[in-house]
Amino acid sequence: MIAQIKKWDYFELPLNATVEGNPFLDVDLAVDFRFKNRTIRVDGFYDGDNIFKARLMPDAIGMWHYETRSNIDELNGITGELECTAPSATNHGPVRVVDACHFAYEDGTPYHPVGTTCYVWNHQGDALEEQTLKTLESAPFNKMRMCVFPKRYVFNKNEPPFYPFEGEVTKEWEESLLDNYRAVAPPDFWDFSRFNPEYFQHLEERILNLRDMNIEADIIIFHPYDFGGWGFDRMPADVNDRYLKYLVARIASFRNVWWSFANEYDLMLDRTIADWDHYFKLVQELDPYDHLRSNHNCREFYDHGKPWVTHCSIQHGDITKVPMWLEQYKKPVVIDECGYEGDISRAWGSLTAEELVARHWLGFAAGGYVGHGETYNNDEEILWWSKGGELHGESPARLQFLRDIIEDVPAPGLFPVHRQSEVGRRIIDGHYNGITAGHNGDDYLLVYFWMHQQHHKEFNLPQDKSYKIDIIDTWNMTITPFADNVSGRIKVEIPRQKYMAVRIQRV
Repeated sequence: MIAQIKKWDYFELPLNATVEGNPFLDVDLAVDFRFKNRTIRVDGFYDGDNIFKARLMPDAIGMWHYETRSNIDELNGITGELECTAPSATNHGPVRVVDACHFAYEDGTPYHPVGTTCYVWNHQGDALEEQTLKTLESAPFNKMRMCVFPKRYVFNKNEPPFYPFEGEVTKEWEESLLDNYRAVAPPDFWDFSRFNPEYFQHLEERILNLRDMNIEADIIIFHPYDFGGWGFDRMPADVNDRYLKYLVARIASFRNVWWSFANEYDLMLDRTIADWDHYFKLVQELDPYDHLRSNHNCREFYDHGKPWVTHCSIQHGDITKVPMWLEQYKKPVVIDECGYEGDISRAWGSLTAEELVARHWLGFAAGGYVGHGETYNNDEEILWWSKGGELHGESPARLQFLRDIIEDVPAPGLFPVHRQSEVGRRIIDGHYNGITAGHNGDDYLLVYFWMHQQHHKEFNLPQDKSYKIDIIDTWNMTITPFADNVSGRIKVEIPRQKYMAVRIQRV
């Protein structure tokens, strides 16, 4: 019976073979998937218990044919076919960059990332992980930043249920972790030549859980927060490359995957820029679906202008710089980390909800995107930013309000409007205290006044067009109609309070 797979879902080909030696090192497996005159070659991988697998994300409706290639007779020359059928209504394909500011799904549906950070939610055990998924059902987020490797850092000191390689933490090592985590060589209790399939199966399960909720999984490949002494932040170069190949072979067929090469790449002091360039180019070569690729900073930006970088992933607290970065890199700007709503004794984790929501509005009203995080302390040390669980802050509801407004903007979305631009000079004249983005020239304008308590603002709209004007209270989540079917110079009366915005739409 021919397998039927919906477009942009994944087809899995399981193959059985008994291999003497190390199946991770000694077996080469690739599969050529052919649709008409086009062939996609994917790497296979060993999944334990004498099972090898290869996966395809078909992107064209119709019959596909495949043939395996291997240095092992049992796995070589196997042929078959599958039928790709129409996608489901909620399956729009992987996310792509469509211009210098915006994203869209592959079928053209606009995608505006309203993301959150939940670094190691997938390493907390089933009970807490299921609670996180339950929370996401009513949260505003459509992107999740999450790590492949476990993390040992402040508020995050528990051991994960699984490890990515065969081996186990020894009692002697565990008792001396803090003394040894800065050792040059990684611990010798891991067999870096053998992955732990159970670990990666669990990662896949959680990525697919997010996919089924229409949440993109922004996969953080490396990070420096290995204060547990596991050594995953300082593996040998050949292991890093083998890990990248294994990871891509396993999860690139999932349509909701993004590649984030590091969290705070510049804190991994043993890596050079040439190393990061190599990782990018290797994954770009290995990934047949060309998923989005970025690199997140602590202090110094990775050069987002490099051709293998698809968009800017930035950590920075000054959101007013978004227009400058859009102009500099000519790529969408996502402030994945601008600080977190919370109350911990860290500057980055003690923003008020008002401040975090304001930073989101500043970024979106400048033509960019901003990500969420939450760090409210509790006795169990279950902070959303790291472990997931439940949300406690006041920002998520207001970010849903913002998301609804942004998703109502005509495709592809908002572009920054500068006072120096033709539209800016004509419409936003005089003393100006806000930040503005627009769509299609003067067809749509969103002006955010942030901390400025405007009493009124005059706009010089075209005489030959008609507009409606709304006043938005971004904190109290209200939209109040101000005028309908107006043109020319008009004074907009604004409540004298913070966090107000004005929306002007052509009718």
